[in-house]
Amino acid sequence: MIGAIIGDVIGSRFEWHNVKSTQFELFTHQSRFTDDSVLTIAIADSLLNGKTYEETVKSYGNRYPLAGYGGRFKEWLAGIITGPYNSWGNGSAMRVSAIAYAFESEGEVLEESKKSAEITHNHAEGIKGAQAIAMSVFMARKGHTKSEIKAYVEKNFDYDLDRTMDEIRPTYKFDVSCQGSVPEAIIAFLESTDFEHAIRLAISIGGDSDTIASMAGAIAEPFYETIPQNFIDETRNRLPAQFIEIIDAFSERYLGD
Repeated sequence: MIGAIIGDVIGSRFEWHNVKSTQFELFTHQSRFTDDSVLTIAIADSLLNGKTYEETVKSYGNRYPLAGYGGRFKEWLAGIITGPYNSWGNGSAMRVSAIAYAFESEGEVLEESKKSAEITHNHAEGIKGAQAIAMSVFMARKGHTKSEIKAYVEKNFDYDLDRTMDEIRPTYKFDVSCQGSVPEAIIAFLESTDFEHAIRLAISIGGDSDTIASMAGAIAEPFYETIPQNFIDETRNRLPAQFIEIIDAFSERYLGD
C-alpha cells in the first residue's frame, strides 16, 4: 500500500505540469499527498476496523476536502449526489490496493474490489479498473511473473497491454477514465526494472500523473519487494500522523512487518 502513496506523492507536482521524460527530481517542496493517498488510506482503515467502504471514504474525503477530488465525487461527499453515480473514472482504481493484501483468493479480491468501487464508480469500466489494479497487486504479491499478470489482465479485462511507454508517450493526454489510464499504469509496471523505474515511467507519459504513478507503484511494491528507504522516509514525512498510524497498523496485520 505504501507503494501507491509514494507514487501519488512523487506524481503530485506533475499532474498539471506534465513531464515527458523519466529524468526529474523525485521529491521537492511541492511534493504532497493527494486524493489518491487519502482514499487509499480510507480503504485500508475500512479493512482494519470493520467499517463500510462508503463510511470510511466519506469520512476521509470530508476530513481532507482539499486533496483534489473530481467534481462529482465532491458532490457525493457533500450529499448532493446520493448513492453511486455511474462513474468510469480512475478514482475506483487508485484507492483499491489495500484489498489485494487483506484477502487471500482471486474471488475475494475481485468481489471486494467491486464493492469498494461501486459505492461511487458503479459503471462497468469503473469496476473493471479497480479489479484490474487489485488483481495485478494480488498476483504480484503472490509471486506471479510479469507475463502471467499481463496475460491475466488481457484475458479478463480486455486491456491492450501490447504497447510500450515510448509508443504511448508522444500522444498521451490527460485522461481520468479507467480505460484511459489503468492500462497505462500496468504497462509502466510491466516495462520497469525496479520500483523507482516504475514510478518514473508512469509519470513520463504525462496525463493524470499522480494517479498513474500511484497505480503503478501499488503493483511494483509487492513485485520488487524492495522500495528505497529514502522514498519511504520522504513520503512519511509528508503524511498526517493518522495516515502513518493506519499504514503501520495495516502493515503489522497484513504484511507481517
